[in-house]
Amino acid sequence: MLRALESVVSVLFMIGIGFALARRSKIDEAASALVSRLVMSAALPAYMIANLMGGYDRAGLIALLPGLPVPFAVMLASFALGALGARAAGVALGRRGTFASMFALSNTIFIGLPVNQILFGPQSLPFVLLYYIANTTLFWTLGVHGIARDGSLRGGKPPTRFLSREGIGRVFSPPLLALLAAAALILLGLKLPPLVLDLAKTLGNMTTPLSMIFIGIVIARVDFRKLRLDLDLVLLLGGRFLVAPLLLVLAVGWTDLPVLMKKVFLIQASMPAMTQTSIVARSFGADAEYAGLLTSITTIASLLSIPLFMALVGLVFPG
Repeated sequence: MLRALESVVSVLFMIGIGFALARRSKIDEAASALVSRLVMSAALPAYMIANLMGGYDRAGLIALLPGLPVPFAVMLASFALGALGARAAGVALGRRGTFASMFALSNTIFIGLPVNQILFGPQSLPFVLLYYIANTTLFWTLGVHGIARDGSLRGGKPPTRFLSREGIGRVFSPPLLALLAAAALILLGLKLPPLVLDLAKTLGNMTTPLSMIFIGIVIARVDFRKLRLDLDLVLLLGGRFLVAPLLLVLAVGWTDLPVLMKKVFLIQASMPAMTQTSIVARSFGADAEYAGLLTSITTIASLLSIPLFMALVGLVFPG
């Protein structure tokens, strides 16, 4: 419990820095975008290479693969429940795909990675990456398809195709490419020079603080005057912080997967909605303001849920 509380204080302090800087107008939209790009294009890929290449061999990497179907199954089930929930709640037709994506997919990188790293240490990274692979693959295929369909409905255009060359290209983002490159080198038995690994470790150490500062910036920009306690908001909060974690517990409870993998997966499943949702919604002509507001609200709510799940994870999966 004490370790969880110490981790929460660290997370909140870093988020508070970003919040204070944004509120005092020290960080504008361009600077915020730069922080995001630094994490996704430099710090996080370097972090993955340094930790995987520095701590895993071929046998250890192959041993991780049995856990990969779990997050895919949990997210696909969440997508189905999110789509049903959107219909039941009467969510507007031009918002249902966006809602289902936020209901099913979590912020595995900007919040999930730092929280797991603080709570469990570097040994949690491979399990974080398994969840990330499923999350990013489904977001840039099933999720983006639903968001793009929302944009088509709002603009009176023909429905988009499920798969496209552009969509597949987005799946292979810099972090995922770094993961695949590191995995390939490990499987081939190749090692990087110590100088390269030291450089990757130095860059990778920026991941947690920059990610938390970025979340603080996002929270600072929420316009609370537009907040309404509608049914879709209640359902989204329930999906992110109740349904997805419960599905995860049910999915792994009977398996013999490593305890640490189960703990990391549970923390990842309980994270808020992806911050990229509003950006993608804007690019496809969907309701970006709706996506941005609900994403930000789940992020704010996570400030309360993260300490709770940090405390509960050891009770749910002892060991």
